[in-house]
Amino acid sequence: MADYRNELVGTSPALEALRRLIDKVGPSPTRTVLIYGETGTGKGLVARMIHQASNRAQRDFVDINCAALPASLLESELFGHEKGSFTGAVDRKLGLVEAANQGTVFLDEIREMDLTLQAKLLTLLDTQQFRRVGAVKPVKVDVRFIAATNKVLLTEVTSGRFREDLYYRLQVVAVNLPALRDRGTDVLTLARHFIARFNRAYGRSVRGLAAETEDIFVRYPWPGNVRELENLLERIFILEEEDEILPRHLPDRILRTVAAGGQRVEPAPGQDATDYHAATEAFQRGLIARAMTSSGGNQQEAASALGLSRHALRHQMIKLGLLKA
Repeated sequence: MADYRNELVGTSPALEALRRLIDKVGPSPTRTVLIYGETGTGKGLVARMIHQASNRAQRDFVDINCAALPASLLESELFGHEKGSFTGAVDRKLGLVEAANQGTVFLDEIREMDLTLQAKLLTLLDTQQFRRVGAVKPVKVDVRFIAATNKVLLTEVTSGRFREDLYYRLQVVAVNLPALRDRGTDVLTLARHFIARFNRAYGRSVRGLAAETEDIFVRYPWPGNVRELENLLERIFILEEEDEILPRHLPDRILRTVAAGGQRVEPAPGQDATDYHAATEAFQRGLIARAMTSSGGNQQEAASALGLSRHALRHQMIKLGLLKA
């Protein structure tokens, strides 16, 4: 069985708190866990870690994305069906819940589940029994359910899109995953982790991030979280040949966002989204402006903070239009 603990990479206080919570929730007898987290924060990974930390670890972990199937198919996938229960049901089929008996079922994107199916799930949670589609007799199971969502479920309850009773039934233990932007320099630890992985996968020897790239990574808010970081680095491995990851390897949207102080900026109409030079200059202006503000306008202090000589700083400021020649 794969060990997923090594995939939760980082040492930030937020991540250490998450590890402690997993260590408590996993072995607990609770049958329901609700995971909150933005897209790309690793909800599926944490669900597997909770399963592995439990006394169900030697049993099956089955996952299903509630947004991937229409309600009728999702019900059959979860609960199974009897032969002849609907057109095309030529044989009895066991559902995922039955297959996971004594194990764990992970319901990703639980908010997308149809209201009627939500009612059937609530009955299952309350009684640990369900009926296959088309069956008369119930089936008894012993299953832990871990649900996940990137929505605020209480808001969904208020709007009528999610059952209030199911919400409170799932909310016995809530696990909140931190966004990557709230994990400090974990982004650099994660980057090194992914670079090592891609070096093995692609037979490369990329040393790591250039110092300027590290600064960008720490300042960028990563709206797609860990998944965005991982996909970005793999794209660079595929398309670039240098043995170090440089700012010019990064998409223009990242450079512009960092230059704007972390606010996402879209290119102006008609502007080339691959205009690397313009984006780099905007980023440099932002760095220099922050250094000058921090130093109270003292060019020598600002130059020292940026690792430049005062002459080099003045030359760069003139070049970028921040200082008259």
